[in-house]
Parts: sequence; C-alpha cells; structure tokens
Amino acid sequence: MDEKLVALVRELETFGEMHDARETDHARRMLNITRDTGEFLLVLMRAVRAQRVLEIGTSNGYSTLWLAHAVTPREGRVITLEQSAFKIEMARANFQRARLQARIDLRGCDATDFLRQTVDVFDFIFLDSTRGQYIAWWNALQRILAPGGLIVADNAVSHANEIAEFTSVVRATPGFVV
Repeated sequence: MDEKLVALVRELETFGEMHDARETDHARRMLNITRDTGEFLLVLMRAVRAQRVLEIGTSNGYSTLWLAHAVTPREGRVITLEQSAFKIEMARANFQRARLQARIDLRGCDATDFLRQTVDVFDFIFLDSTRGQYIAWWNALQRILAPGGLIVADNAVSHANEIAEFTSVVRATPGFVV
C-alpha cells in the first residue's frame, strides 16, 4: 500500500472503532473488519490470483479498500453491494480519497436480487452481511463462483453459532471445504 492508502486505512480504523463505540443503532454501525482480517484477505486473494471480486456488505468501504488494493496489480475489479444510503455515501467518498474508484463498482442494491440476476462469475466472494441470509444465497453463490475460487465469510469463528446451518450445508456440498 502506498503511504496515502495506509494513512486512510488507519483513519478509517480509528473512525470505525470510535463511531461503533458510541452508536447504539446496529444498522448505523460500521462493523469494519480488523486490520488482521484485511491482511488475511489480501493474502488469500493474491494466492488465488483474484481479479473478479464480489463483496456483500460494503459499510463505509474499509474492507473494500483491502479488496481493491489486492486486485490492482492484476487490473481486477470489485463489485460491492450495500443497501444503506448513509453507508454508500461514506464508502464512495472513501473510494475517491483512496483513488481506487476505478477498481470498485459500488451498487446500492439488495444482495438477494443481485445474486438472482447476475451472470457474472467471481474468483473471490467476501460475505460480510446479514449472516442469516447466507444459506438462502448458497445456490446462487455456487453458480457465480469461478472454478478454484474462494468464498470467505467474515465472523465465521466469532459468530459460528449464527452461521452453523450455513457451514453445515457448505460442508455437505461436494467440492467445498469449510
């Protein structure tokens, strides 16, 4: 990461922590991934040479910046989905500040509708949204995942009970490993 992106990432980490500490409305919290998770996503994406990335759950764009940075050497692209107008506005501004908007396609839409309609195929899919929806998305996620691609669900360890059914379904699907 160049110095400007490093500075922005640090700023967003601080903002997210401070904002979430005082915000009581769950829908308005940033709920950003940790820096360690961002670094792990970067490693995973580079390992599979990801160029086409889908992120479900943009928030203020913190995780999207990690994803966009990871695809930049391969001139890849990230499609990121968010429903909250409040968060979309913040994310757009952060993408511009990072000068990564050319790598990011931010869509204000419902993930279920997007997954049902898209014909795109992705090398890497990052789920960081309403965990209760993952199981309903499973068939569509399989359809749009490129051969050899990865699906990563955030909070799979910290909130394992919330995705236990999803994890079981994935584990029971031939060709997939949890």
